[in-house]
Amino acid sequence: MAGIRKLELEEALALGSGWRHACHALLYAPDPGTLFGRIPLRYAVLMQMRFDGRLGFPGGFVSVHDGGLEAGLNRELTEELGKAAADFHVERADYRSSHAGPGTRIVAHFYAKRLTLQQLVAVEMGAPRAKDHGLEVLGLVRVPLYTLRDGVGGLPAFLENSFIGAAKEQLLEALQDLELVEPGSFTARKIALPR
Repeated sequence: MAGIRKLELEEALALGSGWRHACHALLYAPDPGTLFGRIPLRYAVLMQMRFDGRLGFPGGFVSVHDGGLEAGLNRELTEELGKAAADFHVERADYRSSHAGPGTRIVAHFYAKRLTLQQLVAVEMGAPRAKDHGLEVLGLVRVPLYTLRDGVGGLPAFLENSFIGAAKEQLLEALQDLELVEPGSFTARKIALPR
């Protein structure tokens, strides 16, 4: 995340008219299932494969003046994920962080929205019929929140993928802060945390 700086929301919103704003959301739900009958899943977390081959979160560019950040984000979610995204709304209470990238006049706002497992599955099932599926979004993927016995498979292997902007750091921060993985799993598995 070299050169990317974290901003407070008020600071980000005061940047002025020369800045563009993008909003993205991590969608997650408790998942009582197990992998192979023995590895607890704990939570289902969605990311998407983007048009550029990188992993990121659903969302996109929004206008801060046209209904605000959350209204723009909810519109983007419906475009990228389909009608099931209209059954919930990301709100200001779901806000987590803002980041500005080096050499750009773009600030990215990050949200995390807890859904029921039924809502999350409905999003997964409906996403292939969304307006932007096959264009901006190539597909959804669940993040493996476990580490296999070999110490590599699962989350450590997933983190070797290519992520857009601050998405990898946002994912790791959210997993830790929202306690979506077992406490201590980052240090035990030597997964680098964002600073």
